[in-house]
Amino acid sequence: MSHITHRLRTSSSDLKKTMNKTLIAIALGLALSAPSLHAAPGTGDKDATKQQKDSVALFRGISVSADMVGLAQLAFSDYGQYEAALRVNLRDKFFPIVEVGLGKANAENATTRITYKTSAPYFRVGMDLNMMKNKHDDYRIYLGARYAFTYFEYDAFSTGVKDPVWGDAGDYNISGVKCNYHWLEASVGVDAKIFGPIRLGWSVRYRKRLSNNDGDYGNTWYVPGFGKQGGTRLGGTFNVIVEI
Repeated sequence: MSHITHRLRTSSSDLKKTMNKTLIAIALGLALSAPSLHAAPGTGDKDATKQQKDSVALFRGISVSADMVGLAQLAFSDYGQYEAALRVNLRDKFFPIVEVGLGKANAENATTRITYKTSAPYFRVGMDLNMMKNKHDDYRIYLGARYAFTYFEYDAFSTGVKDPVWGDAGDYNISGVKCNYHWLEASVGVDAKIFGPIRLGWSVRYRKRLSNNDGDYGNTWYVPGFGKQGGTRLGGTFNVIVEI
């Protein structure tokens, strides 16, 4: 009987040792796996974010646009411009852009009766940056910059101009005066998808002249793409955009 009791005690002791070892092994396993379990969600988020970023192609398309403000100026005043733009979409964030226009003026000074005429192209090149948090939204807010220039000629003429010193009347006629302008523009703008590939947008521009040559007869009255001399440095566009 004592022999059996001894064996039972021995078996119980061995069982306890085995259970203790098992519990220790489980505890060590949980302790070792806890950091990886804790890091798993973060790692997954990083992988998902990386995958999302990688899924956005660098080249997202191009768009062409036409400015309506210049057309309205031509229709209702004595100067204005035809203007179109080509813009490239990179990751819905960066938008390199080229703007090309034809500036025209045919204006008569009410006081001097001198008519000023010019018609010449101008060019702008720059970049717009999409400031929206969600870059892939149908709405965009832009900050941008442009370098612009134009080389042009103008004519100025009048009949029966009275000499302010001698009082005699005579004709005033100069033609083919060669000029050039270089300037910078800072822009703020928005545009939005209307339907399909059609978007509408507007921008406000601030212009800063870099260098100029007005020719030999003083300041030019109008500079293609820049505007009237002595006027505001602010300008604007209202664009109809087709995104491809």
